[in-house]
Amino acid sequence: MTTVLNAVTAILFPAGAVFCLLGALGLLRFPDTASRLHAAAKAQTLGLLLILVGAAAQTPGRHAPVLLLVALFQLFTAPISSQIIGRTAYRTHGLDRDLLFGDELANRLERDGTPLPGRGCPQGDDAER
Repeated sequence: MTTVLNAVTAILFPAGAVFCLLGALGLLRFPDTASRLHAAAKAQTLGLLLILVGAAAQTPGRHAPVLLLVALFQLFTAPISSQIIGRTAYRTHGLDRDLLFGDELANRLERDGTPLPGRGCPQGDDAER
């Protein structure tokens, strides 16, 4: 049984490390914020989860809840932080909107009455001053 667990761990650890490495390379190589967010959120999360599963295969059962909490924390915080960073980049014009296939956020902001400057509003908050 330990031979099987060692083999599983020997596969999961390097696979997780490769995903983490690819995510780091994506952060360096991708041209825009949206692409970098995908590299940071998706590849890093998958890499960490693979490493945690490999670690869970080698640790006693009483430590499994701690590893599960780390995995759940990562699964909950990575999408939320990516959403916040993406919206901030969108609102501060750090995102090239010409590269987007669809711009649902612009439509929603216009519907809510808070369009971005240059999109249905003359100057945004600057027009009121």
